[in-house]
Amino acid sequence: MASTVALTATVYHVDLTRGRIETKTIPEAIYRQYPGGSALAAYLVMQSIPKGADPLGPDNVLAMAVSPLTGLPISGQSRMTACARSPLTGAIGDSQCGGFFPAEMKWAGADAFVFTGKAAEPVYLWLKDGTAELRPAKHLWGKITADADRLLKEEIGDDKVEIAQIGPAGENRVRYAAIMNMVNRANGRTGMGAVMGSKNLKAVVVRGTKPNKPAMPEEFRDLVRRKDDLEKANPGIKWFGEFGTAGVLAIQDKMGGQPTRNYSEGTFEASKEIDGAVLVKTILKERDTCYACVVKCKRVVEVHEPGMDIDPIYGGPEYETLTFFGTMCGVGDLKLLSKASADANKFGLDTISCGATIAWAMDAKAKGLLDDKGLGLAFGDGQSVLRAIEAIALRRGVGDLLAEGSLRAAKTLGQAAVDLTVTVKGQEFPAHMPQHKRSLGLIYAVNPFGADHQSSEHDTALRAKPDSLNRKRLNQVGEYGDLPLQDLSDTKVKFAYETQSFYSALDTYGLCQFVWGTTWQMHGPAETVELVKYGTGWDVTMDEVMKVGERRIHLLRAFNTREGIGKESDVLPKKMFQPLTGKGPTAGVALTPEEFEKARETYYRLAGCDPATGATTKDKLTTLGLQWVTERG
Repeated sequence: MASTVALTATVYHVDLTRGRIETKTIPEAIYRQYPGGSALAAYLVMQSIPKGADPLGPDNVLAMAVSPLTGLPISGQSRMTACARSPLTGAIGDSQCGGFFPAEMKWAGADAFVFTGKAAEPVYLWLKDGTAELRPAKHLWGKITADADRLLKEEIGDDKVEIAQIGPAGENRVRYAAIMNMVNRANGRTGMGAVMGSKNLKAVVVRGTKPNKPAMPEEFRDLVRRKDDLEKANPGIKWFGEFGTAGVLAIQDKMGGQPTRNYSEGTFEASKEIDGAVLVKTILKERDTCYACVVKCKRVVEVHEPGMDIDPIYGGPEYETLTFFGTMCGVGDLKLLSKASADANKFGLDTISCGATIAWAMDAKAKGLLDDKGLGLAFGDGQSVLRAIEAIALRRGVGDLLAEGSLRAAKTLGQAAVDLTVTVKGQEFPAHMPQHKRSLGLIYAVNPFGADHQSSEHDTALRAKPDSLNRKRLNQVGEYGDLPLQDLSDTKVKFAYETQSFYSALDTYGLCQFVWGTTWQMHGPAETVELVKYGTGWDVTMDEVMKVGERRIHLLRAFNTREGIGKESDVLPKKMFQPLTGKGPTAGVALTPEEFEKARETYYRLAGCDPATGATTKDKLTTLGLQWVTERG
């Protein structure tokens, strides 16, 4: 039986300018519409941020939010979303992290934090079991993440505290700086670490002793007990745990979808030398996990060799990291790439934007467009990648330019340099190629916070056999038939928007998309509905889950509309329409402007946006209960 107690959200509003903390409660009627994570964070930002706020100014608002499911003892629920106006794009910023910090934040009594203003001196927020205070952090400013983590635990006297912090990159306002927790888990995308730095907020430290409990405990326990059966039914989840995201690199390469040398090619000659299977056999120390998760997909590597020392505290490289410091830069040395991953975590950098910006700089330099001031950038030179990471984090030399992101940097050099960038709204592409997976290109373009590979299901899901578990799960979201990867028909657009809505709901309920998803994951859409129901006590349906996802998408789009960001920003870069070079099955492949523009118009009409402007229509906003966003200036 479900609990009859109203489910509300506790929000800590932290005025950094005045040094004040106020606690407010969001009533159940509002909470159910924005039930945590990305939707709740965006809702809180939209409630107080003024139009035209400087992303690196005191008027920007930073929200961090978990969900009512966070901290429950089941795999894949320990996620936190950070949201603010992005210093990288100027659009809404949105970024998720995993680890133990989200669960600890929930146990400490916070469903969300809202940070406004700017502290006169560096500070950190300390929350323990509902009691919050701001403490001086000047002595921590300039410290790398492992050192700050250690010093904070010593200062508080509790090594079980969880810490979300920025490194030197955030302090120096690198526009793609990350927020790091556990030293190796990141709110990586859209520059949320730079927002913290601009506010003189070094860290958020939490400790809780009041575990989250499900509203329907018996039903919840039954769902947890089904874990073994679900693993047996879908062995892909065990493979994923064994090899992690790094395990897909050689697979991507074989299909011609491995971004190489600044997105010019789809295969890399040394891909098999840096794949997750090789990592497991060579430098893997152990597998790590997030709170209560049995999958254990996180890599921990250790290397102690002359000139190559990698502390396991910094974890290990993900697929995206191996791509952007590796194949994108033409580097095939696994140990060096693991060092690059560790250095990025040490300084607090998004490895996607950082590696992509370095790859762009290598390309621009090779074409005579960029003077790298002696940094020595060149495709295939791994040492130059390491030098660039440090130069960017410290804004030293040409690193000061590269810290602005590839598009801003390119604009200072001219159109030829801009034509080499691979961004949407100024955010660098992830490591999944739109030339290869066509619906991803569409979602990259229309996604409110820039190109993102975790905002919809990938085209490869449509290759599942009709009678397979993967296909049956996907059919719970929608039925699309068997469409080729490079198809961009109206049906593929429908697949893109409907799976985008489902994945948007996952980001709102704070669920890991490698555990909860539409196909190969441990839990499918039906189990997602069950978890929400048993965790909250709300009698939710699949329709409500999808509407929650839609509401979040259009809330994010509404922020952009208010800031004058519309259809002209829902575009793909020039390189996507140029044939790929090199070898492999995608050599010579490119998108065409005609198919993209047709698909984008179909998307707008299906989503409820005006095809002329890209803005969500008033009717759609009203349907989703978002009419209030047009009243806020």
